[in-house]
Amino acid sequence: MPHLLSTASPPVLQITGGIATLTLNRPAQRNRLENEDLQTLLTHFQRVNEDHSVRVLVLTANTQGQPKPVFCAGYDIGGFDENGQGASSFERVPEALAVLRPITICALNGSVYGGATDMVLACDLRIGLQGLEWRMPATAIGLHYYPSGLARYIQRMGLAATQRAFLTARPLTWQQLEKLGLFEEFVQAADWQTRLNDLTQDIFSLAPLAAEETKKSINEIATGVAQEQTLRARVDLTSLSEDFAEGRAAFAERRKPVFRGK
Repeated sequence: MPHLLSTASPPVLQITGGIATLTLNRPAQRNRLENEDLQTLLTHFQRVNEDHSVRVLVLTANTQGQPKPVFCAGYDIGGFDENGQGASSFERVPEALAVLRPITICALNGSVYGGATDMVLACDLRIGLQGLEWRMPATAIGLHYYPSGLARYIQRMGLAATQRAFLTARPLTWQQLEKLGLFEEFVQAADWQTRLNDLTQDIFSLAPLAAEETKKSINEIATGVAQEQTLRARVDLTSLSEDFAEGRAAFAERRKPVFRGK
């Protein structure tokens, strides 16, 4: 995992050994997202998608110097006044994140608010820091949330939790989030980097072809657009792959497989 960044900037992308780390980097502003940041995120997503050496993306934040860690305070509402910006421009970010080719982990190392909660939900997996809170204040500021975000909330968190989040605008504690089964685990600060590294390496060790194709199928089934013919074609593709042959051989020989993504 990369070191903490010291200079405020749009989100920073680092790629090392097939693992991409995307860091929100405005800690003094509680990592709120400006319109410039949204475009930078979309550019980074495209780069990650095109770099087939990248198998895992970790989305996290620089919380250095904050009195209480905040992963992201959400979208800067002043951005709504800029030409062509607002909810629809923000919506493109979690929508793009949700369909990225690599497996995505949100390393939620602080509290999260507003639209940034949808970015957390758009990731495939989540690990959280104990003590954080989660708040969706859309109705408290007079806004109906965009449709894809509402749908993702219901899909990931369930109807009751979505109703509570939007129709009370009260914060959810990390203990309440833990009960939803949404996170892999909530971790104490002292164990954060070790547990995040463990999760990242577990995912990185999966067969790349099988993991990517399975991610596509899970997302298609979840959103109701899956076609059985397509899913079965992916079964056939992976069953005839070099990776599956290597996985079976490694299992028989009681060793770690060496996958090539073929």
